[in-house]
Amino acid sequence: MRAVLCGYYGKGNGGDEALLAALLQMLPPQVTPLVLSGNPAETATRFGVEVCDRMNAAQVLQALRRSDAFIWGGGSLMQDATSAVNPWYYGGLMLTAQRMGLKTIAWAQGVGPLHRAASRWLARQAFVGCQGVSVRDRPSAELLTAWGVPVTLAPDPVWALQGRPVPGLWDLPAPRVAVALRPHAALTEARLHTLGRALAMFQQATQTHVLLVPFQPVQDGAIAQTLHSHLPDHSTVLTLTDPLQLAGLFQGVELAIAMRLHGLIMAAAHQCRCFAISYDPKVSRLMDEYQLPGWELDHLPDDATAISRTWIDLYANGDGLSTDQLAAIGDRAAIHRDLLAQLL
Repeated sequence: MRAVLCGYYGKGNGGDEALLAALLQMLPPQVTPLVLSGNPAETATRFGVEVCDRMNAAQVLQALRRSDAFIWGGGSLMQDATSAVNPWYYGGLMLTAQRMGLKTIAWAQGVGPLHRAASRWLARQAFVGCQGVSVRDRPSAELLTAWGVPVTLAPDPVWALQGRPVPGLWDLPAPRVAVALRPHAALTEARLHTLGRALAMFQQATQTHVLLVPFQPVQDGAIAQTLHSHLPDHSTVLTLTDPLQLAGLFQGVELAIAMRLHGLIMAAAHQCRCFAISYDPKVSRLMDEYQLPGWELDHLPDDATAISRTWIDLYANGDGLSTDQLAAIGDRAAIHRDLLAQLL
């Protein structure tokens, strides 16, 4: 069986690459994947899979004609907060695959926000036609249930991702703290400066080495460099393009401060203490479900000293998730694998 895997792949986003890695780890062995990618050569080299250009309509149609199944491969694909085009691209492909008679699966989805009526209509049509749907959060499950779509709820599959060691990590000073921020309209220059000052005070108090990790280097790299300027002698900008190394990084980290959803998931999965700065409902949902401390970005304190004290207290007195909690989460995340095994 050949399955077309569709997601935000080959776009340099470590979280979405991690979702692809998790999907490839969970695919049944009899399934041959064909990945739609924004960087086909890089995806083929990294994952050893057949690929085609996600924006080449002729290639995509040919891939669908040669395949038996179509899988939305994880993440917040059906949302119109970042772009009104998103639902039309992903929904259009899903509806096309359904009309061509492929078995269609919406896998590990986070649905919304869907601000526009047309986006909601298109999303509902696409999900209703799927043979199987799994989601990674309760609000998504509740929305699809209200639409009459049978749904399986399980934690994000990146919780179960098997990472690999990062070369040279253990040569960096310890203990280590990872920071993964991303651009956002609410992350103003003033707020970023406050975070940089807070990070410098935190580092001085804890004598930690700060790893500045741009999950999407094109977007996040400038922020990492700005933070590095606040503590040039006690931080390293660590750019990792291999999602398995990104996951493995957190084996050598004591605390993670992150806006990136999958930065928090990878850190929590390795029993790191986590502090979330939420820019999106998906991050707030993760905070609520696993009682992760943090702030909404819009409510970030203006006082760098107050921020640093909060981080110092978490570093000194906080706990990561327990072994029992992680075992239970991993078991539940494997439900996404079970869905694939049942349908493919």
